[in-house]
Amino acid sequence: MKAAPFTLHRPATTHEAISLLSTLDNARIIAGGQTLMPMLAMRYVYVDHLVDLNAVEGLNEISLRDGQLCIGALVRQRDLELSPLAFEHAPIIREALELVGHVQTRNRGTFVGSICNLDPASEQPALAALLNASVVVVGSSGERTLPFADFALGFMTTALAPDEIVTEIRLQLWNRPHGYAFEEFARRHGDFAIVGTGVMVALDAHGQVERTAAVLCGVGGVPLRLALDSVLLGTQPSDATIRTAADLAGQIDAIEDTSANRAYRQHLARTLVERALRRALSRAGAAL
Repeated sequence: MKAAPFTLHRPATTHEAISLLSTLDNARIIAGGQTLMPMLAMRYVYVDHLVDLNAVEGLNEISLRDGQLCIGALVRQRDLELSPLAFEHAPIIREALELVGHVQTRNRGTFVGSICNLDPASEQPALAALLNASVVVVGSSGERTLPFADFALGFMTTALAPDEIVTEIRLQLWNRPHGYAFEEFARRHGDFAIVGTGVMVALDAHGQVERTAAVLCGVGGVPLRLALDSVLLGTQPSDATIRTAADLAGQIDAIEDTSANRAYRQHLARTLVERALRRALSRAGAAL
């Protein structure tokens, strides 16, 4: 199939793009288009106007500001994956992005676009949840910054108004050495994960756990943060504590669909969290 007819607009500034969104009926933003274009071609989505951001300057930068990794709306997934700055300060980003689609799609798809699409199985919203992202939104009423938890409302649904654009995602960085791991299970490499997990762990000078963060994707409408502090914080890592943390992951109330039932997703969550936690702890020990 082919997309239904639409009019393409190519603004030169963010202000012009917002003006188009404010005045045109049934308009959508396009940046990378790796999700939107197939949805249009399959006529899962209909638009009358596409507002292409690719001519807008200043939206393709990766920068470090105030302890945050700032990612512009036109930053390609592949550029973020290969960014020395991102790898230095948040190496889990590269590990997660290597699992996203294929190199060809990552060369065009944008990190911010994936956050806005908010597919529950996508690795990139999971990274935003894991790293306590802030979402910078600009619209006809001005600029506002939303915590990711307030931005992600539900299955492929965000807090964006029709005349608003996400110009930047800001990821909160850990300011000391830590271990990390991103694990997922998909039927084929490049497919969306049935379940995925990202884990970060920091150890103190005595080798005890002093900070954790963990997230699951593919188990609900939005990424799910796991509260592992009650099990791990202040402990010397052991097989017993790792298994207890993994058991907590296996108790989630997971969704069911044609890909997997609830029990299978719970099993995957338990297995993947244990696997990721072991790798993250190993790396955390090496970072001391």
